[in-house]
Amino acid sequence: MHAQLSVIAQLGELTITDAIRQAIEQWIETKKSQPELTSRAQSVLDDIERDAAQRRSAIATLFGSSGEPEAKTETESMGFRPPAKRAARSKGDDPASS
Repeated sequence: MHAQLSVIAQLGELTITDAIRQAIEQWIETKKSQPELTSRAQSVLDDIERDAAQRRSAIATLFGSSGEPEAKTETESMGFRPPAKRAARSKGDDPASS
């Protein structure tokens, strides 16, 4: 098969890679127009939507009826809170002793 592909690519003034790419593009276009594939794709999309609805419901049950979990900062989601902000000193304050 490789020898045949090589000859066909050479006759078409293509690299083997370009010939393979063209064949794959044509195959994809053919598959996209088949009703069976379209139907299966819709079925997969429906499954994804059903799963997402179940997950949204689970989150709503855990965090309240709104379904929106309380937002956390990035550091809070890692398990710690950022330190409280410190008050700035004015120029007249004594520096900390060392």
